[in-house]
Amino acid sequence: MPHPAVAPEPRAPPPPPGPTPHRTAGGDNGTVTWSDTPDAPEPSGSPETPGSPGSPVLAGLPGLPGLPGLSGLSGLRPRLPSPVQEVVDERFERYGVRLVLKRDDLIHPELIGNKWRKLAPGLAAAGGRTVVTFGGAYSNHLRATAAAGRLLGLRTVGVVRGHELRDRPLNDSLARCAADGMRLHFVERSVYRRKTEPGTLAAVLRDAGAGEDAYVVPEGGSNALAVRGCRALGEELTGVADVAAVACGTGGTLAGMAAGLAPGARALGVPVLKGGFLHREVEALQTAAFGGPAGDWSLDDRFHFGGYARTTPELDAFAADFEQRHGVPVERLYVAKVLYALVALAEEGAFRRGSTVAAVVTGRPFPEAPGR
Repeated sequence: MPHPAVAPEPRAPPPPPGPTPHRTAGGDNGTVTWSDTPDAPEPSGSPETPGSPGSPVLAGLPGLPGLPGLSGLSGLRPRLPSPVQEVVDERFERYGVRLVLKRDDLIHPELIGNKWRKLAPGLAAAGGRTVVTFGGAYSNHLRATAAAGRLLGLRTVGVVRGHELRDRPLNDSLARCAADGMRLHFVERSVYRRKTEPGTLAAVLRDAGAGEDAYVVPEGGSNALAVRGCRALGEELTGVADVAAVACGTGGTLAGMAAGLAPGARALGVPVLKGGFLHREVEALQTAAFGGPAGDWSLDDRFHFGGYARTTPELDAFAADFEQRHGVPVERLYVAKVLYALVALAEEGAFRRGSTVAAVVTGRPFPEAPGR
């Protein structure tokens, strides 16, 4: 099925200045329920397509009619379904394999990539309450949540791993969160590891001043709602790809995408973290979202390049070469790893001749270089 190529997009404008970040605060003690939370980090336009409730704008929200907040989300006018871009690359052509890019990075200029698909259901379910979420110092998820809060008028709190960062200047990623109005609360790493425990979570929320009715979104945004939201990604690839590949942090996108693919198609996840734990996390997410296993999926753990937020000169050179060949900005911590994996797998003969492989572009580099 032919698809028109997508031209490189201009750099999104920076957000307006925001308030000075608050790092600590008091608050009321309350009970907040945490669910469906894999414990792993997840880092980090095009002309927008208008939409309305009932249109493809809400394609990422199956099974969620009537949730408060949907009208506000539709007003953000995401570009759904996201474009498919065919790239001619000799490293695939020589094996009779066709490569296409699923440009989820063009869904929205600020809620980029799988962040829209994963966050939209939870933001709708929050119903206007304060949204609290978690991440590391370079978390794409924190930035996306902060941007969503600004765009939707929601109060957001980001719990950041690493109390030692409290007295240091904010890096570019956290500064963007603060500029978008997110309240930043830094916690000890030992506390962060126990954040899913009810007592620890209640204490963190109290210290962060989140309020007793706060809505908690897990680290990376991966829970049952998010997984069901990502099912639309697989549905959009029906008739397009025999294999759909995505880089994985918490596994939510893979879990949902696999469930949406047509029979006979398969999903491939490329973990960006070391440890080999992701298989059980994806299984747990699918059980929470769908009641059990869904779709044909697998993981290849060989391409993490040292682990989360790690790159190597070899990976950087590969990404720069791909950008030069195809004019597509390549985010290094996720997208570069899945593209590298696909080139290596093609050389190994992992894809049958005549098949089409789709790489999901889940984000763009941050901060983006001038001219991108």
